[in-house]
Amino acid sequence: MANAYRDAFAAQGIAIDAAFGGLASYSYAQFLSPFKEQREIALTFFKRGIDMTRALGADIMGTPVGGMDYEDARDPTRREALYREMLDSLCELAAYGKEKGLREIHIEATPLITEFPHSPAVSVQMMKDLDGSAIPIKLLIDWGHALYRPLLKEEADIDLWFRVCAPYIGSIHLQQCDGLLDRHWDFTKEGIITPELILSATEKAGLSGVPQYLEVVTIFEQDDDEIYQGMKTTMDYLHDKLGV
Repeated sequence: MANAYRDAFAAQGIAIDAAFGGLASYSYAQFLSPFKEQREIALTFFKRGIDMTRALGADIMGTPVGGMDYEDARDPTRREALYREMLDSLCELAAYGKEKGLREIHIEATPLITEFPHSPAVSVQMMKDLDGSAIPIKLLIDWGHALYRPLLKEEADIDLWFRVCAPYIGSIHLQQCDGLLDRHWDFTKEGIITPELILSATEKAGLSGVPQYLEVVTIFEQDDDEIYQGMKTTMDYLHDKLGV
């Protein structure tokens, strides 16, 4: 199936430069599971993700690393142990990726303390702790996650995230949102993300050359034709307003 998708995109002149483990990766606790067996299964899952990424012709794989349960997230000893094991697993994954020709792994930051990383400072520390991996492991910053005020409070500031994390950012997820929920709207909706903000924030942080991938998540019941029209309108809007 990956080969068929790659060939179909190529026939339309579209290059797939990265793959991202979206809802499939978020469905399970992955590297931060309370169960050793599930953490081991996650390593196999992500290795298969690398295999699929390469079959698509892409050389970057992005993903979240997983989520802790309530007790583990609030137990400093357990939290540290899971964090250290997660680092080891990511390094093993990077070594596997190098064997398969993967160029980079991008880890998505969220505002949740049950996940790593969940703040600008934790993001930077995690990148430093992963320094020396077989291939570079970088950050993926999502506009909606970075501006999630209910959890991040005063750190819900894209300039802060970009300024602090800039040396480690490999890619950015772009969505329309309201800062109150992780909306993942297209740009036919009213929200707090404007083309002016996108351009100014990335330019100030020296990130203008970093890819920003539109990440829209629609409700399951929404009509297909409505989704298509929203995406087409959004892409036309962004290309026009961002000059790309």
